This record gives sequence, C-alpha cells and structure tokens, in this order.
Amino acid sequence: MPIIAGHTEVDPDDRDEAVAFMRDLLTRARDAPARLDLVIIADSVDPTRIDNSERWESQEALDTARSNGTGFEQGEAMLSVSVAEYDIADVRPCSGTTRH
Repeated sequence: MPIIAGHTEVDPDDRDEAVAFMRDLLTRARDAPARLDLVIIADSVDPTRIDNSERWESQEALDTARSNGTGFEQGEAMLSVSVAEYDIADVRPCSGTTRH
C-alpha cells in the first residue's frame, strides 16, 4: 500500500488562502478510484505548514492517477515541500485507539 505523506511550507499570511484553494481539488481527488484517504490541512501548531497524506490501494492505482493528471500544484505559494512516498507491507489497528 503506497502512502504519500509530508508537508508544504508557505508564508503564514498565505496559508489559509492556500488551504482554501486546495478545497475543490481535495473534493475531486477524494473520488479517485482506489484512493483510500486524502488529507490536506493547515497544521494546528505551525502557521507556515500545510500537512498532507494519501493512502492508496496499490502502486498501480497511484501510478494510474498520476498519469491521468490528478496531481496538484500550489505554485507560487510554496516556500518548500517535504513529501515522500512510502511502501507499506502490513497494516494493523493501533493498540488502544480503535473505536467502533
């Protein structure tokens, strides 16, 4: 299972506008086939940071989404980007945190 996680740094005066700009993209991107989760959110502690994470069913699904242009660019608002892709071999609930 591929997971993409990281953050983007923006000028604190531009952060709320950048997050709002991504709202439409986020809504559409969540409908991508085989995308399990997508979060883009203003960090609650650092006013320059926008956190993001994505979970995909498979590498093939992620590659297909990328080839279909469902990626995203923030352009000028980005001061730096620190995002990485992880290959996860096993998934299990966190002990003591699962509620139904």
